[in-house]
Amino acid sequence: MVNSGHKSFERYQINEKALIPTMLEMYIQGVSTRKVSKVIENMCGKTYSKSFVSSLTKELDEEVKLWRNSDLSATMYPYIMVDVVYIKVRENNRVVSKACHIAIGITEKGNREIIGLDLSSSESEYSRSNFFEYLKSRGLSGLKMVISDAHKGLVKAIKETIINLIWQRCQVHFLRNILSKAPKKNTEESRNDIKTLFKIQDINLARKLKDEIFLKYENEKKFQNSLNTLDEGFEDAFAYLANDVIHSRLRSTNCLERLNQEVRRREKVVRIFPNEDSAMRLIGAILIDINEDWITSSKLYVRMK
Repeated sequence: MVNSGHKSFERYQINEKALIPTMLEMYIQGVSTRKVSKVIENMCGKTYSKSFVSSLTKELDEEVKLWRNSDLSATMYPYIMVDVVYIKVRENNRVVSKACHIAIGITEKGNREIIGLDLSSSESEYSRSNFFEYLKSRGLSGLKMVISDAHKGLVKAIKETIINLIWQRCQVHFLRNILSKAPKKNTEESRNDIKTLFKIQDINLARKLKDEIFLKYENEKKFQNSLNTLDEGFEDAFAYLANDVIHSRLRSTNCLERLNQEVRRREKVVRIFPNEDSAMRLIGAILIDINEDWITSSKLYVRMK
C-alpha cells in the first residue's frame, strides 16, 4: 500500500527517499517505531529518531481515510461478515477499551474484500447500528445475508438497519458454545454426534439428525444445557442451508477470525495506542495491505451458483 507520493520526500536526498517506504512498510508489518529506527541505523548507518518515524507514519492517515470512505456502490455484496476486536487506547489520561468493527464483503463473483472499519467506545447496539449505517452510506447494496457471532444486540441492530436480511450465526462459535455446556468427562460420543451434525450440508438431513440427537440424550441430565443451547440456536446456525445459500465457507466467520488474529498480532507490538487516530492509522494500514493481496489474487473465496 506504500506509495512514493509522500510529502516528506521533498525534504530528503534521493538516497534517503528510498528508506521512507521501507520504514512505513516495517511499521505496517508490526515493527515498533523504536525498532524501525534501530533497524535502519544498523542497515544503513543513518539515524532516525522514534519521533521522526512516528511523524512519518501520520502520512498514512489520508490513505486510510480515503479507503474507509470509498464508494461501495459499484459492486454488489450479497454476503458480509462482521466482527469486533477490542483494543486499548489512551483517552483523557486513562486507558479505555475500544471496539474495532471490521466487515468483509463477498462479491457476486465470489471474491472477498475488506469493506469496513470503524472504532467506537463500546460494543453497544447503538455502535453496531452506526457501523451498518456507515456501510450503507457508502453505497453497500445487494445484501442478502450477514454472518456473525451472536453478540448481544447484534441481531437486533442488523434487522433494524437492513430490511429483509438473513442472519447466519457463526457455526464455529456456536459449536464451541454448545460443547462448553456439557461435562468434559465421558461425553466423547455426544460431542462427536454434535460435531457430525455441523458437517451436514442439507437442511432436512440436519434437522433429522438434530431430532435423533435429542431422542438419544434427552433423558440424561448432564446434556440438558448443551441440548437447550443447540435447540435455541439451531435454525440461525443453519440459516445458510435453509435459504439455499449452500456455501460452506459462509456458515462461519473463520475468514474474519484469521484477519482479526493478524490485526491482534501486530497490535500487540503497540499494546496501548496513544490515541484513537493512531489506532485507526495502524489497523487501517494493515487492512488495506491485506485487502490488496486479496483483490489481486485470482483465487475465488467461494464459487457462486
